[in-house]
Amino acid sequence: MKLEPVVGDDPREILRGLRGALHGAGPALGLGLVDGLPAEVPAGTAVVVTTSGSTGVPKSVVLSRDALTSSALATADRIGDGAWLLALPPSYVAGLQVLVRSLVGDREPAILSGAFTPQAFAAAALMMVSTSHGERIPTFTSLVPAQLSKLLDAAEHDSAVLAALRSFETILIGGQALPAATLERAETAGARIVRTYGSTETSGGCVYDGVPLRGVQVRIDHGEVQVAGPTLAEGYLGAGATVVATPPAGDGATGGTSGRAAPAVFLRAADGTRWYRTGDAGLFDDGVLRVRGRIDNVIVSGGINVSLDRVERIVRGIPGLALAVVVGVPDERWGEASVVVASRGEALRRSEAVQLEEARAAVGAEIGAHARPSRLVLVDELATLPSGKPDREAIRRAVLALH
Repeated sequence: MKLEPVVGDDPREILRGLRGALHGAGPALGLGLVDGLPAEVPAGTAVVVTTSGSTGVPKSVVLSRDALTSSALATADRIGDGAWLLALPPSYVAGLQVLVRSLVGDREPAILSGAFTPQAFAAAALMMVSTSHGERIPTFTSLVPAQLSKLLDAAEHDSAVLAALRSFETILIGGQALPAATLERAETAGARIVRTYGSTETSGGCVYDGVPLRGVQVRIDHGEVQVAGPTLAEGYLGAGATVVATPPAGDGATGGTSGRAAPAVFLRAADGTRWYRTGDAGLFDDGVLRVRGRIDNVIVSGGINVSLDRVERIVRGIPGLALAVVVGVPDERWGEASVVVASRGEALRRSEAVQLEEARAAVGAEIGAHARPSRLVLVDELATLPSGKPDREAIRRAVLALH
């Protein structure tokens, strides 16, 4: 079937195209596309979402009608059915799923137009209030932590924003970890929050408050979170290639038609179950999934992936920080932030404030403002492993203990 690129981020245009794609009457939609993708995609494809992974290299994820619909139905099974407000870009999977859920539930979504502001959000939310057969229709929305934080700030002095937050049956929060302090503020304000975990490859959130949705399986393999179920993507599109899907375990074949080795992301177990390797470290605590960050040392700051290894390499080029270690810590505004930790004896050869500003400038110039470290912490001695390498987890715990 044909792939039709969607230029821009117009939610109404995407909604129109998505309606045809989900029903099989129209072409598959290409969101956030890069050059070089094929004009034809596998039958059953609804959307191809191009997004950047932990390395910043674009990945074009193939999502089928069945996967998107399964996700929407599983969400309704968990939190209920009702009307949805779109407050996220529809070209990203969280925003896209708001539209999918609306179409599957046969309801027109409310759409927040223009820049996100608490006042615009409140106006859109309060206009959604309606009834059917004398009963109020539940309303839902999906946000990222930075949006929720902005709304909570405004709600302290704006009764309309507070009323809007309280009006939703459920507010899904995803995209990055939600700081405990922000969750507590939201609950105190009367907002009903559900934390979601997932990715584009899982058709969006597939684990709600640590519990997988109906039909979704989650396992921990060598410390890595892996997901199976009907919401999984078909694989990836590459330049000149068809869907790249990892072959069964033990099979050294390549996927697609480009001759490139398939990335070991989608695996098929001996029993036929297809698993997605998330790259996240996690564990189960009394049956609840706890995600502990990226195995590949990547944080998500403000919804953007930041490689701590890359930040560290740049920081170590600053005089006095040659042996510094960069760790990720929770951040109330951005979800996560990077902190530079250095030995006091090494770092005090120059001004601490100057070093931090030089590090921030260098990282900002090479990666971008979103990756700039938030602080410089000086310690008497950096913790190390028996091998002599930095004990990053111990260093991270030490930084957290400072709070």
